[in-house]
Amino acid sequence: MKRTLSFLLIMVLAVSLVLAGCGQPATDQPANDGAQNSGGTLELAFATGGTSGTYYPLGGAIANVWNNKVEGVNVTIQPAGASVENINRVSGGEVDIVLAMNNIADDAFNGTGKSFSEPLKNFKAVGVVYPEVMHVVTTQASGITSIADLKGKAINPGPPGSGTYVTAMKILEAYGIGPEDYNSKPGSFSDAVAGLKDGNIDAAFAVLSFPASAVKEIATTNPVRILEMDGAEFDRVKELVPFAAKFPIKGGEYNGQDTDATTVTLQAVMYVKEDLPEDLVYELTKIMYENTEEISEGHARGKQISLENAISGVTTPIHPGAQKYYDEKGIK
Repeated sequence: MKRTLSFLLIMVLAVSLVLAGCGQPATDQPANDGAQNSGGTLELAFATGGTSGTYYPLGGAIANVWNNKVEGVNVTIQPAGASVENINRVSGGEVDIVLAMNNIADDAFNGTGKSFSEPLKNFKAVGVVYPEVMHVVTTQASGITSIADLKGKAINPGPPGSGTYVTAMKILEAYGIGPEDYNSKPGSFSDAVAGLKDGNIDAAFAVLSFPASAVKEIATTNPVRILEMDGAEFDRVKELVPFAAKFPIKGGEYNGQDTDATTVTLQAVMYVKEDLPEDLVYELTKIMYENTEEISEGHARGKQISLENAISGVTTPIHPGAQKYYDEKGIK
């Protein structure tokens, strides 16, 4: 009897050890929600834009505040090609957070325009970060006075894959200027700054915050002119860029541009992977909109982050975590 009982106890112990082993996850296949976990810290990748633009430094300022105030989270920013690339990457699950222009995100969600062959649905909006201003920049020495004058000129329309590039193509189309009508020299705005300074290009398109330090840099040695879009010209642009609104470039802000010039503005919006946890996105949203002064210490555009404007111009679905915060604050 004792021998039988001992045998049974040994068998129960063996089965228990096997079950305990089966209950442990494989060490080389850690469970995660798409973001990476490192030593108990959730690692989030935040794709921004080129280092010479606004997305990259502003994204860094926002990430620093998150890292200081959201427990258990570490957000790392990445330079990127901006709007088109960012929406593709966040929708594909390559990154967790991105900045992108609202018109580009709308194109992606609906599968419209030349940049998206089919709808992308795997991303959600957090909210508006700041207004983006289209600068069509030339120098006073070029003799160019309007966008119509860009026919036959050397133009930097922005980096391919960016919202600047897509929007520039539509603006040129609104003026009846096709790809065959000018010498295209696409590249970053760093390239545009160098090209305008040394005369290798005649004009450049750039979606930047206002005032833009890069435009001021050009103007220190080469007085600039901002090409206008107003009146009937603005109406033509708006037909192709429905999200565009008028924005006044104040005279005197840039050397050479002494009078006001009307251009167009869109919205820089934050988007996330749709499967980020609701509680996490709630915290990210709350911290961003309630710590704008601290963000502005890292980048001046932080002062333009406004809860009142958080969903203005956002047409794609909002993440439930962000929506929970807006409901609490009465934002509609």
